[in-house]
Amino acid sequence: MLRSILVALDDTPGARAARDAAIALSRRSGAALTVAVVLDRPHTESVYEPVPLGGAAFKARRDAARVQRAQEEAQMALAACAAVAAGHPYAELQLEDAPEPALLRAGATHDLLVIGRDSTLGLEETQDGVAPVIERLLLDGARPLLVVPPEPVRAEGPVLVGYDASIPVMATLQLFALLGLAEGAPVRVASAADTREAALAMAEEACLYLRHHGLEATPLAMVGDHPADLLLAEADALQARMLVVGSFEESGLRRFLTGSATHALLQRARCPVFIFH
Repeated sequence: MLRSILVALDDTPGARAARDAAIALSRRSGAALTVAVVLDRPHTESVYEPVPLGGAAFKARRDAARVQRAQEEAQMALAACAAVAAGHPYAELQLEDAPEPALLRAGATHDLLVIGRDSTLGLEETQDGVAPVIERLLLDGARPLLVVPPEPVRAEGPVLVGYDASIPVMATLQLFALLGLAEGAPVRVASAADTREAALAMAEEACLYLRHHGLEATPLAMVGDHPADLLLAEADALQARMLVVGSFEESGLRRFLTGSATHALLQRARCPVFIFH
């Protein structure tokens, strides 16, 4: 059962969508919600920047302006959150460290970390629309992520699971089921194999597990050489409300979460992606 949610705030479209999704999920599930802003003192105060002779005063003025701007942006994000929450209770957290270590520590005390796909958290904008902090949170974090695209989140529709029978994906599936993230929605389990029969057999394995948790689960066979593209196409066709994926490292579906394929999945998914490494 989902007990606690942490969502990272900033002024990007993805972060706003993540905020709204986290508030809605907290309302429906009863999970405690924490909203976090990242002040990033090491960056705003240029802690490790060498200062040329005579440059200390300039650096002090510039750092003070950066700190003030970061605080103002944080307060605006918190004020916007309060307006959207409309009285729904939540805790506020101001993180002083850089985004990656700050969210790694804060995330360890929550069940789920919700983050916008394009959330810059005060850093430079990304050229491809995927926040670089996401990779670090996946590799080093102890909790699953819900990565939210910069568009309205569907309240209806099925959940689509990418399943390849690997241990990492089984662990992701278990977290998804135990946290209750299906919220009564039907679940489609997609597996890729050389034949439709093999893919259906693999997907049925996951469906059986999900049915033990009281979920309505249906297998979906995918045959082809580009599992990421197939999965994204199915998500669009089904108008999925969520895509559930794990850590894949080898052939078949395992291939699509390594290197550029991971990026493509997060970059192109039009629904929130529940992901765990």
